[in-house]
Amino acid sequence: MIEAALSNLPAIEPGSVWLVGAGPGDPGLLTLLAVKALRDADVVVHDALVDENCLKLARPDVLLEYAGKRGGKPSAKQRDISLRLVELARMGKRVLRLKGGDPFVFGRGGEEALTLVEHNVPFRIVPGISAGIGGLAYAGIPVTHRDINHAVTFLTGHNSSGLVPDAINWNAIGKGSPVIVMYMAMKHIAEISANLITAGRSPLEPVAFVCSAATENQRVLETTLGEAPAAVKASGLEPPAIVVVGEVVRLRGSLDWLGAMAGRKLQPDPFRQSDSKETA
Repeated sequence: MIEAALSNLPAIEPGSVWLVGAGPGDPGLLTLLAVKALRDADVVVHDALVDENCLKLARPDVLLEYAGKRGGKPSAKQRDISLRLVELARMGKRVLRLKGGDPFVFGRGGEEALTLVEHNVPFRIVPGISAGIGGLAYAGIPVTHRDINHAVTFLTGHNSSGLVPDAINWNAIGKGSPVIVMYMAMKHIAEISANLITAGRSPLEPVAFVCSAATENQRVLETTLGEAPAAVKASGLEPPAIVVVGEVVRLRGSLDWLGAMAGRKLQPDPFRQSDSKETA
């Protein structure tokens, strides 16, 4: 049935580019369109956060080009990556630009698509599961729960210069958003935590760091907003990580389904548990 479904999906045409989200890590979270693109593509230009097991689904003769951008490490310039997609398409290649998560959620997919439009290159967008949703789900943390929040804010923890973005209104977010999900924020968590506490958030508010989400290397650190900088330093954990601030973090005590598979006893009422502790 899967092969029949794949055969009925559109194919990458020569001279075109598909911008595809690979999800947060687990290959099982790829969409059927993403799998079809991996089978069709002549060239896969992929990010650092794309799991190797996803790349194994590509054709044996595919050309894999690494275009990862990692903070603090030598990386290709975004404009060069975008123009490379144009170059490959003009060579008549079927080009797959594979990104971790979703290409339009802090993935620079919009920038790359605009370059394709500028150079009259046909393209298609294939959404993926964003790490801010799927990665947290793999940690047993829902981004919404009707007894806790009716709104959630997604933000990036650094701008193109690698600094905490000046354009973020921390005061408004701190006061107005019950749950905050942050991408690329681990490096600057001391400054971000201070900003949120200054904006009125409690230092005791639960925080979770989900590192290498939805992969076999996933690790989760539960702490509080006030203790977050010291807890991260003591843990030895490193990016990539999704950071979530809010009472939904307490639900992990009841919804850590991966932990339950490893023997953790889940709590039917997590809000009886007042202490947030580090877990792995």
